[in-house]
Amino acid sequence: MIVLDKENRVFTLHTQNTTYQMKADQHNILLHTYYGPRISGGDLSYLIQYADRGFSPNPNEVGDERDYSLDTLPQEYSSCGVGDFRIPSIEFEPEDGSRLADLRYADYALHQGKYSLEGLPAFWGGEEWETLVIRMRDTAAKMSVELYYGVLEERDLITRAVRVVNQGTETVRLQRCASLCLDFQRDDLDFITFDGCHTMERCPSRAPLRPGIQSVNSLRGTSSHHHNPFVILCDRGANEDYGLCYGAMLVYSGNFQAAAERTQLENNRLVLGIDPYNFCFLLAPGESFTAPEAALVCSPKGFGQMSRQFHRALREHLIRDPYQGKRRPVLMNNWEATYFDFTADKLVDIAKGAQGLGIELFVMDDGWFGSRDTDLSGLGDWSVNLKKLPGGLEALVPRIQALGMGFGLWIEPEMVSENSQLYREHPDWALGVPGRPQTRGRSQLVLDFSRREVRDYIYESIQKILDGADITYIKWDMNRSLSDVWSAALPANRQGEVYHRYVLGVYDILERLRRDYPELLIEGCSGGGGRFDAGMLYYTPQIWCSDNTDAVDRLRIQYGTSFCYPVSAMGAHVSVCPNEQNGRVTSMETRGAVAMSGTFGYEMDLSRCTPEEREIIKQQTAFFKEHYDLIQQGDYYRLSDPFADPFTAWEQVSPDGREALVSLVTGPTQAAAPFRSLRLKGLDPSLRYAVNGQGAFPGDVLMEAGWPLPMPQGDYQSMQLYLSAL
Repeated sequence: MIVLDKENRVFTLHTQNTTYQMKADQHNILLHTYYGPRISGGDLSYLIQYADRGFSPNPNEVGDERDYSLDTLPQEYSSCGVGDFRIPSIEFEPEDGSRLADLRYADYALHQGKYSLEGLPAFWGGEEWETLVIRMRDTAAKMSVELYYGVLEERDLITRAVRVVNQGTETVRLQRCASLCLDFQRDDLDFITFDGCHTMERCPSRAPLRPGIQSVNSLRGTSSHHHNPFVILCDRGANEDYGLCYGAMLVYSGNFQAAAERTQLENNRLVLGIDPYNFCFLLAPGESFTAPEAALVCSPKGFGQMSRQFHRALREHLIRDPYQGKRRPVLMNNWEATYFDFTADKLVDIAKGAQGLGIELFVMDDGWFGSRDTDLSGLGDWSVNLKKLPGGLEALVPRIQALGMGFGLWIEPEMVSENSQLYREHPDWALGVPGRPQTRGRSQLVLDFSRREVRDYIYESIQKILDGADITYIKWDMNRSLSDVWSAALPANRQGEVYHRYVLGVYDILERLRRDYPELLIEGCSGGGGRFDAGMLYYTPQIWCSDNTDAVDRLRIQYGTSFCYPVSAMGAHVSVCPNEQNGRVTSMETRGAVAMSGTFGYEMDLSRCTPEEREIIKQQTAFFKEHYDLIQQGDYYRLSDPFADPFTAWEQVSPDGREALVSLVTGPTQAAAPFRSLRLKGLDPSLRYAVNGQGAFPGDVLMEAGWPLPMPQGDYQSMQLYLSAL
C-alpha cells in the first residue's frame, strides 16, 4: 500500500510487515526517513537531526545555515560533487567536462500494477502490485532521473529501478547509475555477503560494518562465482529467527557492485547497481538509460522470514516459465559418464541403464557438435557431428524416447573456438582489441553479443537444432569470464557500453527462446554457479548450482544459496563416488538427500550401478515425485549452520502446515558423541503429526522439545523425516 501526504510531500510504502518512507523537503532534497518494521505512518522526518559538521558544505540556497548539508542527510538517491562525499548513486559528464549531479524532487506519479523495464528482467504482476514513480531533475545539467518503486504488500517486497533521461541539447556521458541507495540512521549493523570461487560458491561471510567502505563486486562480465549480487544488512545479533535484517538483490547478470559505507556520523549507506568500472553510456539529447531492477525485503524476524519472502516472490513474480508451476522431469546427464568420448549407441546404452529407475529426461552434454572432440575446437559450429551421431538428432532422439524418456541438450552459445568455421569466417565477431593478443579462457573466446548480427546468427543456429528434433530441455552454459572487452561494431567513445550491451544481448536471445519455445525447459549455467542471479531466473527457472557435485560441499553451497534463492531454482544432481571434484566418498542415500533439495537428477552412468544402488535410485526418484510439491514449493527452514554445527539440517513445510520434510546430514563421526535433539520449525502447534508414518506428536512439542537424533555410525550419514498431520 502506498500512502501519499501531498501537503508535506511524504511518500510511505507499506507492506504486510514493513514500512518504507521518504520525503521531499523544503529544498526539494528527497530524504530517506525510515525503513523497518511496519508502523502506523506519519511524517518521520522528525527523526533526522541537523548540526554543523566541519568540512560538510552547505547548498547555496541555505545561505549561512551551516547545519544543513547533503553530507549528513539521509538521501533517497545520492548526489555527486555538490557536497555529499559519501558513495554517489549517479555520475554523469556533460560536454563541459563537469562531474556534478545535483538532483532535486520534481513530481510523482502513482498507478496500480507493476512497472516493466524494456530489455531487462524485472518482477512482474497485476493488481496486487502498486507503482510509485518519483521524478528528480538536475536543472543545470538538464538531466532527469526517474525513481521507480514497486510494492508487493503480501511478500514484503519493494523493488526499485532508475531511468535517466537527457533533456538537454548536448551529449552526456553517464558513468555511474546505481539501482538502489539506502541510508540507515544507525551504526550497529553487520554486512553479510555470499562469496567463494568456482566449485565453492555463495558461502556466507559476515562482519560488522566498520568506518569506510566495504564492498563486493564482479568485473568478470557475469555476476560470478566469487560474489553474488545479493547482500544482507542486519542487527549484530540477528539470526534465523530473531533480529531485524534487510536483504537486497540486483536483478542483473553482469558486472555489479554492492557497497556499504559507515560514515563520519556512524550512519550507514548501501548502494547497489552496475559496477562503474569500464562503464560509460553516451546519452544524446532525448536518449535515456534504464538501470537494472533491485529488490528489497526487510524482515523483523530474522533471516528465515526474509528468505521465505524472497523465495515466494521469486517463484510467483519473477520466474515466468510454465515449469515454475508444473513438475519438472527427473533427469540424467551423460557428462561425467562419457565426457567427449561417446557415440549414439553408447548414449543409448547409458539411457537403457536408467530404464525402470524413474528417470524421465536424458541430457546429452558437450561434444555433440562441430569438430568437438576436446575443448579446443568446435564452439560456434552448432551442427551435429555426424561421425558421432549418424543420422543426427533426428535419428538419436526417437531412440531415447522409445525408452520412455524425453531428450535434452547442452549448448554454449556465447562462446567460439578459434578452431571453428565460425571464427575463420568472422574473427571480428569475438571480443578483442585489434593488434593485441587475445586472452583465452578454457581455450575459447567470447562472442560479441552486443552485436545484433552475431545474436541473430546464433539464434538461427539454435532454432535449426530445436526445430529439427523433439528437444524438451536445454542447458545453457557459459564457461569463462569476459576479457579483452572491445567491440568492432562500436566507436571508441562507446566502448564503455560493451559490458552492459553484452548482458542485454544475452537477455535478448533468451527472451526470443521464451517467446518461440514456451514449453522448452531451460537450465542456466556458467561453469556451475557463475551466473546464479535473479536476472537469469527471469528467463530460466533453474540454474546449475555448482560444478561441485560432492554432497558434503553442496551442503554449504546450497545453504548459502538458500538465503535468497528457492530450492526450485537450484540445479542439483547425484554424481559418482569417489567424487570427481574432491575424491570424497559418501553414500548414495546422502547424495540423494542433498540433491533432492534442488531440481534433482543424476550425473553418472546408471548402467554401471550395482543392483543395490539401482534399488536406492528407484526409491529416491519415487520419493521425490511423491513429495515434489512439498520439496519445490514448500516454505524453507534452515535448522542448522553447516559452517558451525556438527550436522546440517533443513526443512520444507507445506503452506498449510500439514506436511513437512526434514533432511539431515551428519558431519565426521566421533567417539562418545553427545546426545542431540533437533527442534523443528514452521509446524502448526495445534496439530499432531505422524513421523514417517508412526506416532502422533504435537506440533508444539516437535518445535520446542525437538526430535532425537540417532547416533551416527560413520561419516556423513543422512536421515529424512516425513511429517503428516493426523
